[in-house]
Amino acid sequence: SSGINAEWPLRPGGGRGKGIFSSGLKGGVKLSKDPGEIGKLTEQMIGYNLVTKQTTADGSPVSTVMVAKALNIVKETSLAIVLDRTFGGPVIVASPDGGVDIEEVAEKTPERVYKIPVDIFEGISEAAALDLAHKLEFTGDAVPQAAKEILKLYELFVGVDATQVEINPFGLTDTNEVVCFDAKINFDDNAQFRQKEIFAMEDTSESDPRELEAAAYDLNYIAMDGNIACLVNGAGLAMATMDIIQLHGGSPANFLDVGGKVQAEQVEKAFNILTQDPAVKAIFVNIFGGIVDCRVIATGIISACTKNKLVLPLVVRLKGSNVEAARELLEGSGLDIMTFDMMDDAAEAVVKCTMK
Repeated sequence: SSGINAEWPLRPGGGRGKGIFSSGLKGGVKLSKDPGEIGKLTEQMIGYNLVTKQTTADGSPVSTVMVAKALNIVKETSLAIVLDRTFGGPVIVASPDGGVDIEEVAEKTPERVYKIPVDIFEGISEAAALDLAHKLEFTGDAVPQAAKEILKLYELFVGVDATQVEINPFGLTDTNEVVCFDAKINFDDNAQFRQKEIFAMEDTSESDPRELEAAAYDLNYIAMDGNIACLVNGAGLAMATMDIIQLHGGSPANFLDVGGKVQAEQVEKAFNILTQDPAVKAIFVNIFGGIVDCRVIATGIISACTKNKLVLPLVVRLKGSNVEAARELLEGSGLDIMTFDMMDDAAEAVVKCTMK
């Protein structure tokens, strides 16, 4: 309707103001006072790639566009609720200086950043919310509005099992309305079982298929650009494994933590994922069996190598629970597997395999 005198910003998921679409449209955020123009603009966004400084040269595909009513901001503050290990629970971090990174404010004017621990059992009181609204320098009728929003945000934080709810700017319009203009919310992965609806919204269209496949089997996998595939239990050992590979002149192809409750089927699936990477020239299995049974790892390795007819060099270093029985399984398998006791020796061997 031409009678509507309001601006409507259009923003594709992952869009940026200075981006360029493969359709030729310039600008990842558009403003229009004509609702009838929205359809024409979205036709040049959805189905095309948006190239920004944060994407590759090919850009990222756009499948959704957010349309909202534009508002005039006259005051910007920032407010975040985060889980903080130091305080052992939720902490509200807020500043009357919004619209910029809170880290920048904390560095230049730390006295303008307020940190308020919240008792997880008691929550935040109305009095505390009003006090924070004053600290954020809201005045008049905006004070109770801001306090109400703060209480609702904390209720949201707890209700969705968030680890972070960040509003920046948490601002005031020219009509004296307190609004959460932009939000970032992180969710606790451990709460997925009771936040199914939220986790079902996850957009995996731009995720690495191998990472999604690994997650389906409770494996922590992150692709990298090296040529030595790693299968390790425990994040700390996985990081150490990548470090020692680089120390010997090699380059890890991934981070893969199979966890402490891994079963043979998961080991087999891990091998399937590792061998999907065409850059991989060798595989390094490094297991410290504290919780993990080395026999389970050995059984999974044998099954994976047999089914996949593995031709890549395979270096295995096992230590810990039932390691002797595991070694006997590997030695009796008839497979070409190089086994080592020491991690350094194993790392050196797997790097040499990639240099032949």
